[in-house]
Amino acid sequence: MHVLLTEDNALIASGIVAGLQAQGFAVAHAATAAQADALLRSARFDLLILDLGLPDEDGLHFLQRLRRRGIDLPVLILTARDAVTERVSGLQAGADDYLVKPFDLRELAARLHALLRRAAGRTTHLVEHGSLTYDPAACTTFLAGQPVELSRREQALLQALLHNPGRVLSAEQLKDAVYGLGEDVESNALNVHIHYLRRKLGNGIVETVRGLGYRLGTAGHGSAPTREADS
Repeated sequence: MHVLLTEDNALIASGIVAGLQAQGFAVAHAATAAQADALLRSARFDLLILDLGLPDEDGLHFLQRLRRRGIDLPVLILTARDAVTERVSGLQAGADDYLVKPFDLRELAARLHALLRRAAGRTTHLVEHGSLTYDPAACTTFLAGQPVELSRREQALLQALLHNPGRVLSAEQLKDAVYGLGEDVESNALNVHIHYLRRKLGNGIVETVRGLGYRLGTAGHGSAPTREADS
């Protein structure tokens, strides 16, 4: 899952980034509303964590601008403003959840998973796909009832595919989901992760769409089909 964190306090931001990355999230950080706006225009994110006390624009005003532009990704406000009126204003401005500082990283991660679950229309935290069951909170994977050990990068790749069923994701979109923005990635790194994911979950789990990218395929044994791009 690809998260955009908008937080101007460098110490708080570094702690959140490290904590969420350890739980399988890919996190990009913006210190201002302008930086966040630029990232939202250039990359795709699954979630936005938004501080209200940004140096260049009030967070509520920024959120209202995003909603007017039709950006509908789930937004969690993370702020020191704890008055009931502030919480109500945040939710009315378009936020999906509101968490007050100081906070526990475990609660933040649980709330993010809940937002993703709600956005996907699921009532349980478990993601089921054929014989595959994935628990994003516990970072556990089962295939036909048997546990499968996945690395953090492989989990991030699997989550990106599971949260976009039927959608073709480009190599760049998958790299962003697996590594986040700004990381130097070797040219064959994504192919290596795809290779190992196929070995562990079946060749068909990652379907190659030639000329376009990749999409979620069938878990279990079998060859991964390759499709020609539409002309």
